Order: sequence, then C-alpha cells, then structure tokens
Amino acid sequence: MLYALTGVFLFSLSLPMTKWALESFSPYLTATSRPILAALIAIPLMRIAKVPALPRKYLPPMIYTTVGAAFAWPILIALALSRTTSAHVAVISAIMPLTTAIIAVLRTKETVTAQFWFASATGTILLILFAISRGGAQNGDWLADALTICAVIASSYCYVEGAELTKVMPGWQVISWVVIFALPICIPASIIIWINTNDGSPITFHALFGITMIGFSSMYIGFVAWYRGLKDAGTAHGSQVQQLQAIMTLGWAALLLKEKVTLTMILIAFGVIASVLWALISRRKPTSS
Repeated sequence: MLYALTGVFLFSLSLPMTKWALESFSPYLTATSRPILAALIAIPLMRIAKVPALPRKYLPPMIYTTVGAAFAWPILIALALSRTTSAHVAVISAIMPLTTAIIAVLRTKETVTAQFWFASATGTILLILFAISRGGAQNGDWLADALTICAVIASSYCYVEGAELTKVMPGWQVISWVVIFALPICIPASIIIWINTNDGSPITFHALFGITMIGFSSMYIGFVAWYRGLKDAGTAHGSQVQQLQAIMTLGWAALLLKEKVTLTMILIAFGVIASVLWALISRRKPTSS
C-alpha cells in the first residue's frame, strides 16, 4: 500500500502542475511532451538493465496501456482544464477509483466483497462533495465534462492493463515500454505543435517547472510506484488509495495555487480517508470459528 500511496502522492501534483504548464504551453504540448521527458529516465534504465525486446504476445495490452497513459488521459484532461477549473474537473475525476475497481473486476475477475463496494461508493460520493465544496459545481461546461469522463475511463482501463502486465515484468519496465512506444508519435507531434503554437512569448518558470514535473513525476516515477502497489494489493483494492489523491491535490492547490481550504473540506477529507481504510479492510476474510 505504501507503493500505491507514493504513486498517488506524485499523481496529486498532476493537476496543479498542468495548470502551471498551461501558462506558456498548448494543452496538446503538455500531453505529447510527457513521454519524451519520461523517456530521458526510461531509456537509460532499460539500457543499463539490458532489458530484452518485448515479446509479441504482450504487444496488445502494452498498446492499450500506452494509448490510455500517454495520450488519452493527458490530452483529454489538459483540454478539459483549458475550458474549466481544476476543482470542476475533480468532481468528475472523483469516480476514477470506483471506475478502476469495476474494470478490474470485469477484466481480471478479481474477487471483492459487498462491503468493498459500499466503501468505494461512499468514498466516491464524499469525493464528489469534496470537489463541490471547492467550487466544483461552478464553471460547468458540457464539453469539459465529456472530455473528463472519457479521460477517466481511458485512465482506469490503462491502470488495469498495466497492472496485469506487472505480473510478467516489473512495473518500471511497463511504464518504460509505454513511454518508448509513445515516442514515434510524440516527438514529431511535439515539434509540429510547438511550431504552430509558439507565439514568441516568454516561457514562465511556473510553466517550465510544471511541464517538467508532469513528465518526470506524473508520467514516470509515479507510475513505477503505482503499478507496484496495484500488483501487490490487487488492482481493485489498491485503486481505492487514489481517493486520497483529491485530498493531496487540495493541499498542493492551497500551497501552490493559493486556493482556500475550509472546515467543510477538512471534515470531508477525514471521511474520504475513513472510506479508503474501510475498503482496504474489507478484503480481509473472516476467520472460521
């Protein structure tokens, strides 16, 4: 669970860092540049470890994971953020842990209890209330909502597919292959996007720092820890740790974006934490008398 928590901690930086990056960069560039930056870590590690070529039978799930992690989520969420606030996006993103659990159960036949579903649903409802308490009910935009829903589904599916691949290779190799697979598209796309969107305006420190962090932290290091956590805890149960991401994101938003934290937010945050613990405890089987 510590691995999953570490991954979520790094993922929690994604929204505020993307918001910073959008100060100087196109939403498309913040997406296509992520794998390029992550590859600066992945390729040297793969060469040092002398990792062999990926077996052909693992190509389909690796492609699915790549599409979700390297393209669908970052592009769709950046486009959504360009139309509305991070708080509003967080309202819909709150369903991701529950969506991931549902896909995991359908895809891998992972066994969970009824108590788990109650805990997950409770946490999801609290997360939605949490996001609304941050002003998430405002700045509604139907297109931004649709983009966020598609991003959540794509991200949840890539979590499940990536976690399945960790059964045959370490998590760091899974995300390394993901960013490498994305390079043939991301490199030329980034060049074209930069040429067509760069207006000569100065690049702010916030934007440069933000785009670097979402490449190194959100796209690579976070996934290394996250996939290991999902492998060890089980995808359905491990995914519930992600409910804590909204709480962590609130902390970053208050610290970096100067967003206000209220007593209501804090109380709901404690409820979310309790729901996560409830979901994790629910996997324990009762001892026979």
